[in-house]
Amino acid sequence: MARGRHGIRRGFGAPAIAVTVVGVLLLGSGGAAYAAYRYEESRAHLVMPGVTVAGLDVGGLTRDEAIAVVAADVSRRLDLPVSVTVGKRSWQVTPAELGEEADVEAAVDRALLVGTDMGLWSRFWHRYGGRPLGVDLELEYGLAGDAAIRGFVDRVAGKVAVAPTDAAITLGADGDLSFLRAKDGRRLRMPQAIRRIQAALDGDTSEVRLGTRHVAPEVTPKTLGKTIVVRVNENRLYLYDGFQVERTFSVATAKPGWTTPSGVWTIWDKRENPAWYNPALDSWGADLPAVVPGGPGNPMGTRAIYIDAPGLIRIHGTTDPSSIGRYASHGCIRMQNAEVEALYEQVPVGSHVIVVGSRPSWAQEWDTPGDADI
Repeated sequence: MARGRHGIRRGFGAPAIAVTVVGVLLLGSGGAAYAAYRYEESRAHLVMPGVTVAGLDVGGLTRDEAIAVVAADVSRRLDLPVSVTVGKRSWQVTPAELGEEADVEAAVDRALLVGTDMGLWSRFWHRYGGRPLGVDLELEYGLAGDAAIRGFVDRVAGKVAVAPTDAAITLGADGDLSFLRAKDGRRLRMPQAIRRIQAALDGDTSEVRLGTRHVAPEVTPKTLGKTIVVRVNENRLYLYDGFQVERTFSVATAKPGWTTPSGVWTIWDKRENPAWYNPALDSWGADLPAVVPGGPGNPMGTRAIYIDAPGLIRIHGTTDPSSIGRYASHGCIRMQNAEVEALYEQVPVGSHVIVVGSRPSWAQEWDTPGDADI
């Protein structure tokens, strides 16, 4: 009997134990899975461990925390100065001032997605065990347009620009002629400068050297053309071609009480056989006609070259050849008719007339510059 009862116990007990073990395992695994799910669910808003953005560890951080960490590093990087050099001059500017920025939020959002394609248990074990994934995400830097770079380059260009010097004959500080030599100017290579700064930002370079180009003058001694110079202290007119004297002429200039004005003037008109309009009907011209038409007897002779000096000043011929070389006019510059005709053909409208020097203090009407030696 005893064996029979024992046999019955063995036959009934083995299945029960197996079922119990399986049940316990199922209950245990189900509980563990649920626990893992709850654990993962409570940390789903955190970046997986071992995830970095541009080398910055953001594992275990919330979105806002990760953005703060990355943004702080971005701000530091964008405030590092870039040295921009042109010749011997340098400027310091930051990438932020040049319009560079980084999409921090997009990078952090990508970090939060790392691991979402993994199974529940894998994510659980990485989180719970602190097992790093070893994933580094790039942080994309870029320019918010090129307006900031162009503005900076424009400012630099204004500082380094040197205007070319045109050749010219003018009055110097001492009141005598000054011959300005033609000189090249300098200008920043604008398109190249923009490209180099953009390349420096892309390559994280802290030094940029920009180049300039020469700007040729528009006027050289060969293209300067004709210039008239009248030396009142000599009563001579010099015709320059470029910087070289081509011809000289004897002239009459203002008598005492009148002035042939010094300065740099411009020819604004020329006339053949000009009419003469009496400028002083109520004073020295009171006994003269109001108008004398062009031709014989005209006080301005056969040619008149009008300049913009004050006092209706002209270079003109004369009906009184004996006055040439003397201080005899009311301010105009008189020439022999044949000589003013020759000069007339040489100087176009727009040419300069430079009057220098002054009548000697001792000079009287009809004197010549050499009379003091007599």
